[in-house]
Amino acid sequence: MGSLPVIADFSRRLDIAGIVDRACPMRDVGPLSHGQVIEALIANRLTSPKAMVAVADWAHAWAVDEVYGIDPDTLNDDRLGRALDALAGQVDQVVGSIGAKAIDVFGIDITRCHWDMTSISLYGAYDRVDDEYPTPAYGHPKDRRTDLKQIQTGIAMSADGAIPIFSRAYDGNAAEIAQVTDTMRALQSLAAPRSFLLVGDSKLISYTNVTAMTGANVTFIAPLAASRVPDGLFAGLDRAQATFVDYIAERDEDKRFLDRGSYRVGEDTMDLAGPRKKDPVLTLRRILVHSTANATAQAKARQLRLAQARTDLDTLTRTAGTRHHPTIEAVTTKATAIARRRRVVTHLQTTIVTNDAGKPTFAWTFNQATLDAEAAADGWYALLTNLPTDNDTTEVFLRYKDQPAVERRYGEFKGPLAVAPIFLRNNRRITALITVICLALLIFCLIEREVRRNLAPDTEIRGFYTNDRRPRKPTARLILQTLDDLRLITAPRGEAATIPKPGYLQTQLLALLHVDPTQPRWP
Repeated sequence: MGSLPVIADFSRRLDIAGIVDRACPMRDVGPLSHGQVIEALIANRLTSPKAMVAVADWAHAWAVDEVYGIDPDTLNDDRLGRALDALAGQVDQVVGSIGAKAIDVFGIDITRCHWDMTSISLYGAYDRVDDEYPTPAYGHPKDRRTDLKQIQTGIAMSADGAIPIFSRAYDGNAAEIAQVTDTMRALQSLAAPRSFLLVGDSKLISYTNVTAMTGANVTFIAPLAASRVPDGLFAGLDRAQATFVDYIAERDEDKRFLDRGSYRVGEDTMDLAGPRKKDPVLTLRRILVHSTANATAQAKARQLRLAQARTDLDTLTRTAGTRHHPTIEAVTTKATAIARRRRVVTHLQTTIVTNDAGKPTFAWTFNQATLDAEAAADGWYALLTNLPTDNDTTEVFLRYKDQPAVERRYGEFKGPLAVAPIFLRNNRRITALITVICLALLIFCLIEREVRRNLAPDTEIRGFYTNDRRPRKPTARLILQTLDDLRLITAPRGEAATIPKPGYLQTQLLALLHVDPTQPRWP
């Protein structure tokens, strides 16, 4: 039985089956509605995260009949495909309705939302696609599998518990920067009549996006892309003049005080010009942040880069004029390649001449002035925002620092929920399956949030690991793993099935979630 009672109870609270059935009514009367099938697929994602094959076998092995009232044999490939086809045509309505339901039922605060996109590699040709749905295409995949087509997914998370209240699939080659406006409007409809703060990555910033957000009275925070940082900006900053921030990164919580990273912030402004001369210039607040952890990492990376470059350049010094690099052109080409591969183009100074024997010689050195300028900029980055000045620099920085939670949720999206590999015939069903996985992620995150909220003021629980009695923060993964060995003992026809008494930690988690595993999902 595992966590099926919990998943079914949260699905009921969100009214997933009802929302799907109202959006995707069936013409024929069958044993299952589309909503029931989608709920079963969500449970499949959360209990047996594998490629979507042999779902009926999974349902036979798990208490799907007892908990959901679904005959496992009805979950055949044809029925699953028809449910996905129906859902695909109504994904925006379903996602919006379930997101609004989650906000209402669980009291999620969405005055601050974090937005990001990721790519999902596909293993099919997909040469015939339905133009009404996101198209698989080659792009810039996060897993660097440039040989595979991809679909992109965008997820908006609430700062309150990092709950994915909105999601949408996009073309594989869609520009992330162009999707912000539509996302903003969708989030506005969920947040109405409340205002909200949109936090994203550097692709949030463009003249078009900033104009749209400002015009819609939407505030935002996003980092300034490195390519748009004015030359010498960070090198000219004085860390001592910046304001210290009382903030401890989660990765540093268990470290000694002296080993923890520290942050300082300052502020100036930045002008954002439009593509046309007549476009008004937009002035944004620029929050300048210094991180000692970033500075240390950048210094180590530079030392490694320079050491690797020295090895390669010393080798070229010895081989210049030999059969490996017999001409000035060959030496020049090799030196250029080394500089690019080791990323020392701005630091490398070379001398390539011909000796008395007519053979090229090679000498090199690093420009200490550019190295010093790069080192002076270590640890600095910038945030852009249109928040009013009554939000001081420290507050802007603290609001942004929840953005990594989005990245963590993407890790769960691709990890425990196994978004890939995807084995589906067309992009219509891919769109629907991604929606199913996003709904599974919604329940996954809500389970974690409910346990933590109901556990408060405590923050940790003992007993998640058999041989480790140290208290741990309850995560959705640990919670579901703990509930995974709940069992249901079937009985002869006409007699009631029995559930062995759960263990102490399981009983505690079920109480925190307000779930009674003895109550069936369907009346």
